[in-house]
Amino acid sequence: MQIPTIQRPPKALVKALAEIGTATIAGEISKIGIRNPFICGPVPFIRGKTIAGPALTLQFLPKREDVYDIDEYQDPEAQMHRQVLYQVEEGDVVVVDARGDMLSGVFGEMMLTYLKGRGGAGTVIDGCIRDCRKAEALDFPIWLRGVTPNYHTQTGIFPHAVNVPIACGGILVMPGDIVVADDDGAVVVPVSLAEQTIERATRHAEWEDFSRLRLSQGGDLRTYYPLSPAAQDEYLAWRRAEGGAAKP
Repeated sequence: MQIPTIQRPPKALVKALAEIGTATIAGEISKIGIRNPFICGPVPFIRGKTIAGPALTLQFLPKREDVYDIDEYQDPEAQMHRQVLYQVEEGDVVVVDARGDMLSGVFGEMMLTYLKGRGGAGTVIDGCIRDCRKAEALDFPIWLRGVTPNYHTQTGIFPHAVNVPIACGGILVMPGDIVVADDDGAVVVPVSLAEQTIERATRHAEWEDFSRLRLSQGGDLRTYYPLSPAAQDEYLAWRRAEGGAAKP
């Protein structure tokens, strides 16, 4: 079975995006052309995790028995949810369009164990997993809609394609896009916009550090958030004093 591959971005881009966080990424990328990068629906299964990595995509479709009528363990290699896991390299994020289905578990404990063992960074699923207690014990980063006891094709969906464009949580995800996820949710960053997003987000984070300090000291919200032109000289002086490369 021939599965398309992805082109993985430089690890430095991925690392920088992980350090920025989804809230700042979402705000800054909206200013450079991507109005809404937020994968709406999946939430963190275990809080306190942050991941970033290139997307391996898995697409589910509505089940129709003349097209797909394979039992859970019948002909395993024909089941595409296994095929996406075979593509995983260290740092990859498996992103699943499971149509928001709340009845079938895309992955169970065994598949998630394999994904973790392959070095995957995590998975974002617009749907459910099963074996949740054992999955939680893996301490593996998962963003999902919920849990279910049913296996992946038990009800109304089936895995159809790997590394194709998908709609996950209503958002287009292209194979190889950089997905960043934390406690605020998951966002998608096209590789072509990653450097620009990082540059803008870094500047944003710098002035926010200064503004946060001044607000904690009782400073005027109108002056310090967002940073007003009246506070610009004060900010630049603070940056120089902190040893940073002060940028207007």
